Amino acid sequence: MSLLDASLIADVPPFYGIEREKLIALLSMAGSERYEKDRTIFSQGEEAHSFFLLLDGHIRVVRVTPDGDQVIARYISSGEIFGIAHAMGLENYPANAVAAVDCVVLSWSGSLWKTITEKYPTFATNTYKTVGARLQDTQDRVVELATERVEQRVATAILKLANQTGRKTEEGILIDFPISRQDISEMTGTTLHTVSRLLSAWENAGLVKSGRKKITLIEGHKLALIAAGDHNK
Repeated sequence: MSLLDASLIADVPPFYGIEREKLIALLSMAGSERYEKDRTIFSQGEEAHSFFLLLDGHIRVVRVTPDGDQVIARYISSGEIFGIAHAMGLENYPANAVAAVDCVVLSWSGSLWKTITEKYPTFATNTYKTVGARLQDTQDRVVELATERVEQRVATAILKLANQTGRKTEEGILIDFPISRQDISEMTGTTLHTVSRLLSAWENAGLVKSGRKKITLIEGHKLALIAAGDHNK
């Protein structure tokens, strides 16, 4: 790991403000691994043996319900820390982490969590901010499921993914990793049929373009009106 340059993590939120020498020390404690698309990094209920930083790629965080249904809790993008069960006082991972594309991941042993958070208070502060933001996002989604119509939830999910991972193309903003209609349905608590119907309607209206595991946002403003509950759009 000493071959990795500290600049790899210097601009990543959990490591903001940490001196270069200390970043080098943190990197020396980490392991790196490549995960091919669809490979599971850790499983729901598994002992939280490590915590991770995604250097490159996108990761799908999936909760499995007692009935065996899958719910996509969120996507993790490059530069985000994940698998931080220790920050929530958990001994086991609360969800599966699956590579949505080929990924490069740094990992630290869970046994180092206490040492690192005590020795590097900036890391601890930034990580707990991440936990807080994700808990708020979870609460927002609960409210969405309880109060919003399905077309609002689907529009919100597409806008969120475009904002998080979007890449400008000639056609619009492309969600920059493979995303299926089934994935969208698992994010929004609705059926594949409903997602397909909505995307087809929005494509006909020129709001989005969807293909095989690809979604391009063409008219973001109009989709935002739908997410906000404007019945006329």
